[in-house]
Formats: sequence, C-alpha cells, structure tokens
Amino acid sequence: MNMNKYERLNQQKKYRSEKFFSGKKRVAAYCRVSTEKEEQAQSFESQCDFFRCYIEQKKEWEFYKVFADEGISGTSTKKREQFNQMIAEAKQRKFDLLITKEISRFARNTLDSIYYTRELRKVGVGVLFLNDGINTLDGELRLSIMASIAQEESRKTSERVKWGQKRRMEEGVVFGRSMLGYDVRNGKMYVNEEGAEVVRKIFYKFVEERKSTHTIARELLEEGIYPMRSKKWRNTVILRILQNEKYCGDLVQKKTFTPDYLSHEKKYNRGEEKFVIIKNHHEPIISREMFEKAEKIFSRNKAQKDSENT
Repeated sequence: MNMNKYERLNQQKKYRSEKFFSGKKRVAAYCRVSTEKEEQAQSFESQCDFFRCYIEQKKEWEFYKVFADEGISGTSTKKREQFNQMIAEAKQRKFDLLITKEISRFARNTLDSIYYTRELRKVGVGVLFLNDGINTLDGELRLSIMASIAQEESRKTSERVKWGQKRRMEEGVVFGRSMLGYDVRNGKMYVNEEGAEVVRKIFYKFVEERKSTHTIARELLEEGIYPMRSKKWRNTVILRILQNEKYCGDLVQKKTFTPDYLSHEKKYNRGEEKFVIIKNHHEPIISREMFEKAEKIFSRNKAQKDSENT
C-alpha cells in the first residue's frame, strides 16, 4: 500500500507513542505549590498522594519517586531543589517517564519549559503533562504554545501583585522586617524602646560629640551593646542607621524593585520606579532637627573629601 509523506509521519508518530508506553516504565512525578499557607500545604500533600496512586494504578508503570517543591515560586528553576534533583536523576536514567499536572506547575518560563523537556528527551525521558494532554516525545509545538500562555499569565499575576503592593504602600502599610528601634507587626511600626535607646545614643555621638562612624562602632562594642543581626558593629551599619529616614518618622518605600518577574532578582531603585514617600508616618525615635543635622554633617564631609581629591 502506497502512503504519502503525511500518512507516513502519522504512522511514525503513532509508533513512537505506542513504543513509548509499552513495557514496564519507571515513572517519576513532579509537583509544586507556590505558597506555605495551610490550605496550600494540604494541597501539596494531596498532590503527592495523587501522583503515587496514579502511577501505581498503571500496570505498565513502576513507581519511582515523587519530586516535590513546597513554597517556591514557579517563575524560575534556580531555587527549586527537588526540580534540579529530578533533572539530575533523569540524566542518570534512574527513571524513564516524568508526569506532572500541567505546564504552569513545571515552569512558567517558556524557555525553561522547552530547555528542560529537550534535555530530558535527549536521554530518552519523556514528560507527560496530564491536564494539558501533552507528551513531549510527540513534539514540542503544542508545548511551546501552552508554555507561552502560562508565562503570560505569570506576567499578569506579577503585575497585579505589584500594583496591589504599591496601593497598600500608598495607604501606609509597611513592607519590611523589624529593625533596630522598631518592631514591624501587621504592616505597622512600633517603637522598641530598648533598641530606640541605642539609636538615640548613635545619633548623639555622631551629631553632638562629632565622633566618626568607626569610633561609634568601637565604643558600642566596648559598652557591650550589639547590633540586631550580626556579632559586631561596623561603620557601614552605623552609617545606614544615621541615614535612615524612618528614625525621624518618615517612610520611604520601593527602595528596591524587581525588573524581571521571571528571575525575581531585586535591584536598588535609582529612579527607575517612583518612590512611595509618606512624611510623619509613625512615631519618631529622634527629632527631625537631629536627623537633618546628621545629614548636614554628611554633606560637609563629602564636600571636604571631594575638594581633597581634586
């Protein structure tokens, strides 16, 4: 019987598919939930149970392992330890087939989706996306389309989150952790008197006693006073405290921003995005006058240093 090239291609595709699913296959699964909320944690457990049962019900399959990442964003694979372990074991041919729920649970980055499925296909490991009905050994056109859709949805979600965060910032909600002198709880700042005394001491030494940041750091250690998150004071830590507008009651947010929703890499905002500034936002630890005096000292020191270098 004569067949045209399209019929031959269809027959070859059918043959590959039948060959792929024939015999005893060692099958792994991958699942991920993106938050650590209680209901998501339950979903995480149920997904693992679902995949185990799904694989064990197939007579032609042999259960290998469920790889599962919990509480990690799907827009990048860099921090997904189980995902990376899965790829490594696939390349060692420890299993023959990987099943996952859908592309958005595998990777929301189109390039990642194509790259990793190609890498797996090179070693003969196929990926079966259950909800999307895609078997990567049958080609990647449909995968490319579906992955692009998933990536676009991720971009829209990121934009919605950023918009919501900015609106809350404009309403005065604090995004950040506790700091020396302030406890941050439920988006509000509360003075921590023990830490506040240290802040006042630092400003007094710098403004009134005209001591350098190096000297202040040394004297605090000699007095047995330690910073919040390190073993000893450094002049750079003192410098950041003296230049932090929160201590005089102002709030400036969006000092960092995330230009790429795929990598989640934060960068210092140097004017790329508008700062959210609220004056007299919370109870100050030091007076505005004291803060402005510190700023003037910094300005004079900088001008003097610049003149010496010219």
